[in-house]
Amino acid sequence: MSMDLTILFIILGCAIVTFVPRIIPFLVIRNVNLPKVVIKWLSFIPICIFTALIVDSFIFKDKSSLLSIDWSVLAAIIPTLVIALWTKSLSVTVLVGIVCMATVRALI
Repeated sequence: MSMDLTILFIILGCAIVTFVPRIIPFLVIRNVNLPKVVIKWLSFIPICIFTALIVDSFIFKDKSSLLSIDWSVLAAIIPTLVIALWTKSLSVTVLVGIVCMATVRALI
């Protein structure tokens, strides 16, 4: 496979466009003292995003337009949630979630 210089520039441009909006806010905010109310509000963002991702993966509309639960995904979520509450470690939680989902998919 050969790499054309244009493709390389496109990949680098995409990397910069993705990287800059994720890093600039952290660089700007680290020198600003935010009010406690804002810090408390910001502390809820990760759990809200996590919940949205989880709910989106195991609740879906079936053919009759009713909401249904994907029980295989729920079978992977429950042990992952237990480990998350027990360890409070993002890395361990993600690894357990990946292993649980891989196991569920291998069994089905």
